[in-house]
Amino acid sequence: MTKKSILYLSILATLLVMPDVLNAQCKQFAKNTCKSGLEPYQHDGNYHAALLIEGEEAELYKTFYSGRQYRIGVCGAPNLDRIEFKIIDSRSGKVVYDNSQHDYVWKWDFTLESSQQLKIMIRVLAPEGNIEEPEEGCVAIMFGSKDD
Repeated sequence: MTKKSILYLSILATLLVMPDVLNAQCKQFAKNTCKSGLEPYQHDGNYHAALLIEGEEAELYKTFYSGRQYRIGVCGAPNLDRIEFKIIDSRSGKVVYDNSQHDYVWKWDFTLESSQQLKIMIRVLAPEGNIEEPEEGCVAIMFGSKDD
């Protein structure tokens, strides 16, 4: 193998592994920083986290069951100014909760009358005005529950 081939393969391997490393860092952020905010609710054991840039959106679908109290927490890296999240009934499209109507709080507690699938939409808001380089950071969606 030539030096050029080895260099090419090294760069390719780095590019393939880098997203996994960044994703692992975001999951560590979720575990170390965000999980404690779910208390006294029991964490569901899953760490949904991604690296997002200001202006980007992400969404996640999750089924929730009647007769349980839930907490959804959307936690972001300190360099991200505001994170908006909306909870939407996936069948009707109706917005069930919008944290922009509540001063962008990062968690919401609720109980459903019937089991249903909800869509959690997240958007990292960009600051007002002209910015040269948008901020980038980890955003985690955490779920906790407890029996009534």
